[in-house]
Amino acid sequence: MADWTTDSNEALALSLVRAKEDIESLGEEESYEGFHPGFTYPIFGEDEKIYGYKDLRIDLRFASGSLAQYLSVEYAEKLAASTTDDVQATLSEFIPEDYLTDEAEFLKRVEEDATSFRPSGQLIHSYTRPSPGAKGKGKGSANAQSLDATSEDVIEFEVYHTNWNTPGFREYHRRMQLFILLYIEGGSYIQEEEDTWEFAVLFEKRKQRSAPHTATYHFVGYSSLYPFYCFPEKTRLRLSQFVILPPYQRGGHGSELYNSIYRYVVSQPTIAELTVEDPAEAFEDLRDKNDLIMLLNNPQFMEEAFGEAVTHGGGRVGGVGKAGRSGRGGVAKVQAKGKIVPPSDRAWLEKWRKDLKIALRQFQRLVEMLILFKMDISDPRTMRAYRLQVKERLYRFNFEILAQMEKEERHDKLEETFQSVKEDYHRILALVS
Repeated sequence: MADWTTDSNEALALSLVRAKEDIESLGEEESYEGFHPGFTYPIFGEDEKIYGYKDLRIDLRFASGSLAQYLSVEYAEKLAASTTDDVQATLSEFIPEDYLTDEAEFLKRVEEDATSFRPSGQLIHSYTRPSPGAKGKGKGSANAQSLDATSEDVIEFEVYHTNWNTPGFREYHRRMQLFILLYIEGGSYIQEEEDTWEFAVLFEKRKQRSAPHTATYHFVGYSSLYPFYCFPEKTRLRLSQFVILPPYQRGGHGSELYNSIYRYVVSQPTIAELTVEDPAEAFEDLRDKNDLIMLLNNPQFMEEAFGEAVTHGGGRVGGVGKAGRSGRGGVAKVQAKGKIVPPSDRAWLEKWRKDLKIALRQFQRLVEMLILFKMDISDPRTMRAYRLQVKERLYRFNFEILAQMEKEERHDKLEETFQSVKEDYHRILALVS
């Protein structure tokens, strides 16, 4: 039986297919075809196995911009048995029924869509990256944000805000939603009947080498957002799903998409705050890192938080030493008059939290990280005040569980949790160094 069983994650290959002119503009190391999903259990079952084939290959291609789909299922041998899985029938339940099975027809569609497809919705953010094919501007080139977008050695990326009312977007979402199942553990399709959903969709805008005035768009990733009522007349926007496709990962695009959503929230008077639904660990790190950088780069907040005695060196945010001091560039000392110095000024914190539109628990965590980052916690009084402030939050957050414990057990559990949280804060702070 094992000879006829295939790992569905390995068998399914995904490709973002570009037109010939676009392929000629790619750098040598760029590849957008033949990558694999992280999960397929929502489609092929919990074991992620397909039975009844030898050398099974499932080729699912997308036109890189329009996401028009092509599906091909090939194999060396197939069992003629009732227990053999019908791969195409199973997968077709999760993609729009207009997918193509003729390769020539699909490639023709790719060429047509390359010049005709344009993102829908409102452009809310754009940024640049050096072209991988540009001389002397490889991956990791400094200060990509300052690049001239008109240069042929630069790639633009654009984020569009949209919803169900945007013409054509409902159909487009049906093509891109498959990536939620394939790359978010526990991900599921949202209900189209809920008409208040909003989306932020990220595209690469690429100039063709032979026609530099012609730009084509290529799907990078997206996030789904859901507004909730917030007393008295505002909404609380919940970030529900968030995915960047593998060819674009580790390029800072996740941070750009998240920050574009956050800036959009701040710009909307009717939105009270941005929340996140049950974030995965990797996304939580991304969120923490970018929220911290945002606060650290806010001069008024930092001055009020730590007092005028906080001094910064040049360059990026300094690293964190074992005592919680800055390891380079960072902090000389902090006067006790700072509003964030434990015990923190709660009224001041709440004012800033509302102004910055950050959810309560997230803001409290960020404050705790900043204290650990900026203050000399080797001082016993400072450390005691910090420990009490963090433990108070932990107690409130875990009240139902802790309230059932005996007093000594509760104290031990709180201390254990505090030490674990502090250790994790050091790990996160290292991300901004």
